[in-house]
Amino acid sequence: MTAYTPLPTTSTSSTSSQSTSSSSSRFNLPLPWRYPPPSSNNSNNAPFEQPTLLQAITARPLRLVAWAAGLLLALLLVSGSLGRGPATSHVAKIGSYASENFWASRKGSSEWRELPQNQELLDPVMEKDARTGFLMPPDVYPAAMNPFKRANAALVSLVRNEELDSFRDSMRSLESRFNRKFGYPWVLMNDKPFTEDFKKGVLAMTRSEVTFAQIPYEHWSYPDFVNQTKAEEEMRQMGKEGVIYGDNLSYRHMCRFNSGFFYRQKVLEPYDFYWRVEPGVKFSCDIDYDPFVFMEANDKVYGFTIAIYEYERTIQTLWPTVKEFAKKYPQHIAKNNAMHFLVDNISEGLEGSKYNLCHFWSNFEIADLRFWRSQAYTDFFNFLDETGNFFYERWGDAPVHSIAAALFLPKSKVHKFEDVAYEHNPYNHCPQNRPLFHDNGKCECDPARSFDPHDGYSCHNQWFRVKPVDT
Repeated sequence: MTAYTPLPTTSTSSTSSQSTSSSSSRFNLPLPWRYPPPSSNNSNNAPFEQPTLLQAITARPLRLVAWAAGLLLALLLVSGSLGRGPATSHVAKIGSYASENFWASRKGSSEWRELPQNQELLDPVMEKDARTGFLMPPDVYPAAMNPFKRANAALVSLVRNEELDSFRDSMRSLESRFNRKFGYPWVLMNDKPFTEDFKKGVLAMTRSEVTFAQIPYEHWSYPDFVNQTKAEEEMRQMGKEGVIYGDNLSYRHMCRFNSGFFYRQKVLEPYDFYWRVEPGVKFSCDIDYDPFVFMEANDKVYGFTIAIYEYERTIQTLWPTVKEFAKKYPQHIAKNNAMHFLVDNISEGLEGSKYNLCHFWSNFEIADLRFWRSQAYTDFFNFLDETGNFFYERWGDAPVHSIAAALFLPKSKVHKFEDVAYEHNPYNHCPQNRPLFHDNGKCECDPARSFDPHDGYSCHNQWFRVKPVDT
């Protein structure tokens, strides 16, 4: 297996103030500054006049301080690079340039459609190619130039050898849209040994570290307490009824693994966060900020893009079992939770409720591994697993994860990534804000064809009655 040393992590205390301002600026883009600001007292509709320098300083003293601080920082970076080699000096300048323009890119919808004309660009440090003799400009790998600390996180996939082509498509999409700028490692798991051809095919798709791991047999097999004869009879019956994956044993192992064992794998022990990536998915918009750091800085625990209804035939006794669990472990039910996402009528509380079948589509999720490792979730999974209904009924990991996140977490810790365009056949999520995402070249999807909020099978409305504005 490939060894990996996690990148430096961000601490909540060090990033909270910075991330708060950046997060709000993504959704509340300021207009270009002008003096004086529009006022209802301007009854004569007099045209605004260009301010003098003294007026500008008086009106915006804090902005002047910020400019001065930025200038001082630039001077320090330049002076600090004196006496060092040209390559080191360029790295320092590149870091300063990237840092300044990270914030500049969030001030309007144009976002790097053209390079700034008043920015001093660096002369390339040329190197002579020993083989051809050509002078070569420097390679530009965005992840290596990114000056910001990363979260302690990984891109995680459960994938089979025969899914190589579709998984390479997923990697190509996410690397292009996101990971080439951040360089997070990949962790791939399989119930069978990965073939050398699979490993070579995957390693060709990324410059990041990749770890290949085989799942232990006990995490992908019948537990002792399951009646295998009964399970096989139930599978045959569901197959006759045409239930999707109704007669598929491997699918049941997968759902149970994702519900209760993926986060226990040794390869994930070093990490705090993960992003689940499945074969055959597509990301249709540039992701220019770090969702892991966003989660960490804003105290988010579970993130999703699509909410959808579950097939009732596959979870007939899941909700009654959840209510039994809540009676036995009332201490695990969070105050101010998101139960209203799961239940349409909450007037009678959890005990008298009926599950509306809504869940977060877990083939995309960005989440904190420490939540799954918690005592609350451990008790929950064990309680569910002992029923045997991952095999008898085909309980899915999506409703299991969703119910846990909605009941055991305050709703403020669950986040909908509205700005992440994601497609998993047959559904897709596409951001609806055209000026912010589509008129500037960031996205290629069609917001009019987005599964939410347009499709009646979406649970978009159920989520937004819980959090009308996702904060």
